[in-house]
Amino acid sequence: MHEQVEQTKRTRAVWLVAVLVALVALVAGCTVGSGEGGSGSSAPTTEAPPVAQVTENPVAGADDVSPIAPISVTVTSGTLTEVALTNPNGKVVEGALSPDKTSYAITEPLGYGVKYTWSGSAVGSDNKTVPVEGSFTTVEPDSRTAVSTNIGDGQEVGIAAPIILQFDSSIADKAAVEKALTVTTNPPTPGAWAWFPDDNGSRIHWRPTNYWVPGTTVSVDAKLYGVNYGDGAYGAADLTLNFSIGRSQIVVADATSHRMQVVRDGQTIMDIPVSYGEGNEDRNVTRSGIHVVTEKHEDFLMSNPPFYENVRERWAVRISNNGEFIHANPLTTGVQGASNVTNGCINLSTEDAQQYFGTAMYGDPVEVTGTRIDLSAADGDLYDWTIDWPTWQSMSALPAGGASATTTPATSPAPAPAG
Repeated sequence: MHEQVEQTKRTRAVWLVAVLVALVALVAGCTVGSGEGGSGSSAPTTEAPPVAQVTENPVAGADDVSPIAPISVTVTSGTLTEVALTNPNGKVVEGALSPDKTSYAITEPLGYGVKYTWSGSAVGSDNKTVPVEGSFTTVEPDSRTAVSTNIGDGQEVGIAAPIILQFDSSIADKAAVEKALTVTTNPPTPGAWAWFPDDNGSRIHWRPTNYWVPGTTVSVDAKLYGVNYGDGAYGAADLTLNFSIGRSQIVVADATSHRMQVVRDGQTIMDIPVSYGEGNEDRNVTRSGIHVVTEKHEDFLMSNPPFYENVRERWAVRISNNGEFIHANPLTTGVQGASNVTNGCINLSTEDAQQYFGTAMYGDPVEVTGTRIDLSAADGDLYDWTIDWPTWQSMSALPAGGASATTTPATSPAPAPAG
């Protein structure tokens, strides 16, 4: 019995030793390879992210983006490849990649109310590729305002011709519009913009401080497309205009002399008898002040109720919108040069009127003096030269009437929107 107990103790001791050996082996197995010279599997590692960082302007998802805002993509720690901006029809917008390939900028205006999408990629200095992606949408105006001019492209005009931009609706933010306007002249010509009272829409005039120098070339660059006019209105399109100033011709019209002189480049080429407005009523007073020739008609039906209506007159040159013309009137030939009997126009003989008609040009000044009522806003839309220069400058929406004209005429046309 004693021997059997001893045998049981020995068996348990052997079993405990075996368990201890197994535990030691298990612990050793867990630590093999974790120390220096180990040979087991290594712990898992996380891959480093790409180093290239792409930035879009505007940010992806932006709405109401101006179609003339700077649009670009830039990358740091890398270069751009195959970048494009497209509209919903797949048309690629024109753009340019910088020489170092770190930025791409759009080089043409975008369309209104269009969703544009970026595509392309950038490769980082770690040779990993990052996509260029995302989209934005341009603003959709509540209305689009158009503009027209008083002078035709390539036209030659007289030395008193202002530049007039007529908008087809009222402009709320006149300063924003005026900042988009540039007048370029050769030779340099000081001048300024002035806003006039609305007449079927807002209107702005530019004129030089004094009469134009003959032979001056003029360029107007109105970058109005995409400009926010306020109240939900935006510019419908850009406008460019190139014209030139012709010879100097000034009509000197002193009503007290009953005569009229035409002075061409400092020389009097006509000195003729005429008849001015009788002046018995305000409506019959030829207005004093610098008028501007705006129209010519070989035949024109004139009305001045209740005195006459649809009377055919010959060789009519309009000098204001209140009905003042220089024209032929055989009925007053007997008093021309002696008294003023008209309803406000300047009457000439048929022969003299035809001769003067042939010399007149849009924009010629007609300097009337010697009457009791001055030309003013009440007489139409072209009374620019009756306004003194400080007052003219105060009519600008910008300080001191905005910038004066510069030197060399611009000739390149404005780009069309990308759509």
